[in-house]
Amino acid sequence: MRKKRTNDPEGMRRRVLDVAEDSFQARGYHASSLGDLMAAAGVTGGALHHHFPTKKALALAVIEERVAAAVEETWITPVRAAPSAREGVRAVFEAVAVELEQQGYVRGCPLNNLAHELSLADDEFRAALVRIFANWRQAIADKIRADQLDGGEGATDPERFAALTVAAYSGAMSMAKTSQDGAVLRECLKGLESVHPSSGGPGARRRRRVLLR
Repeated sequence: MRKKRTNDPEGMRRRVLDVAEDSFQARGYHASSLGDLMAAAGVTGGALHHHFPTKKALALAVIEERVAAAVEETWITPVRAAPSAREGVRAVFEAVAVELEQQGYVRGCPLNNLAHELSLADDEFRAALVRIFANWRQAIADKIRADQLDGGEGATDPERFAALTVAAYSGAMSMAKTSQDGAVLRECLKGLESVHPSSGGPGARRRRRVLLR
């Protein structure tokens, strides 16, 4: 008997996204050819183009579905669930450092990698990446505001705290990738915790720590 053919378009779409996500992270968007992606995913050109008419469409799907989900899982959900923004930030830095040490190599932050490569290449790529950064920062800023409603954080500026945290982590991941050493995340966290930003409005003389209690 002839083996029954299985029609699973959603499964095929996920498989293509899996392969593209891994390739873009390991080699970059420009170095990943559609031919290589089709071969790795085990799909034909017609099947690929049914779901993703162009390589750009595939990359946008990776950014909007996979990279955004990675930031949600790694950063946004843990920070929202943490007792405070400070504790959430510390926990994420530490968790990623441990994961990189166990993994034994560093491929970098998926968002950073694509942002460095694609932000100047195309306005749609840039807009999609900007949205992810904005949502990431917003989640941290909102957590600071929640802490303030609970009586903590004093005059900490939520937006500045969020921007500084995202910048510190992004820079730490870039350095970790370059040195192939995840320990740099802990060093950057120490630096982040030692910063004394302005406590608030114009003319404010007093300065407070961003992260240290």
